[in-house]
Amino acid sequence: MATIPAPDIVTGTDTGIDRRALRDARHDARFRALVMACALLLLASLLGAALSTLWGGREVLFGHGWHFLTSAAWNPVADDYGALAPVFGTLVTSFIALLLAVPTAFGIALYLTQIAPGWLRAPVATAIELLASIPSIIYGMWGLFVFVPFMAGIEPVLSATLGRLPLLGRLFQGPPLGLGLLTAGIVLAVMILPFIAAVMREVFQTVPVRLQESAYALGATTWEVVWHIVLPYTRSAVAGGIFLGLGRALGETMAVTFVLGNAYNLSSSLLMPGVSISSSIANEFNEAVDLHRSALLALGFLLFVVTFAVLALARWMLRRLARREDR
Repeated sequence: MATIPAPDIVTGTDTGIDRRALRDARHDARFRALVMACALLLLASLLGAALSTLWGGREVLFGHGWHFLTSAAWNPVADDYGALAPVFGTLVTSFIALLLAVPTAFGIALYLTQIAPGWLRAPVATAIELLASIPSIIYGMWGLFVFVPFMAGIEPVLSATLGRLPLLGRLFQGPPLGLGLLTAGIVLAVMILPFIAAVMREVFQTVPVRLQESAYALGATTWEVVWHIVLPYTRSAVAGGIFLGLGRALGETMAVTFVLGNAYNLSSSLLMPGVSISSSIANEFNEAVDLHRSALLALGFLLFVVTFAVLALARWMLRRLARREDR
């Protein structure tokens, strides 16, 4: 008796799985292409902005050459431009801001995640987020009308005390103007503090509780838990928060313009007025023509270069530190 072959159920099932796999593969490829396009769009935007400033400042960058990079002169009447003073002011104020903001932000994040009672953590975290949302011009107005008079009152004390130190005394000598590099650096520190503190707080909360409790059970102190457990676990994220604050400090415009003094000079004193790249562009771009405008656009390109160089150097130092710890 002849047998009737049964339908190939397994083959049909395999065919359905293959079709689903092909469909999922096509969707994955489209999604991968979409997110890659978003990433490339970001890089293209950054590269386009850098190239546009380079092209706009070509007359000064290629015409004056090294004179523009090494000179501190800035005379629009004589068409004599130098970028040394703005670059110096940008780097000094950003360094002061990081020097003050990073330890303070670390202390705030440490207190909120390890020490503070539960009823206090939410209000302080909300206050940090509100401070981060305040526009920079508000910080500038506060700095000009409130903090500058305060600094003018304490700068004579700084000159009389810290100004007499053998090596660091030059940093605190000068007239009590209130406007200057130190004032701008402190205002920048207040601005970037909420960003760094918020990032540190969020990443400290991602550390597994079991790791911390195990360290406490072995007799570790709070500082030992933070230094040996929390920071190694969140090192890259903490560095990202610091870089975020550094990027805002390097490119800040309005707040620095209000309190820096906008004087094109190089001084060893932090109490003297100075100028930054962003403040010089904001103050003079509307009235700039011809070579003057080219010089301002060249300053914009230098801001890209300085920001990239500083961040690249910071990442290189972190990688070297990580390699030493791995050894």
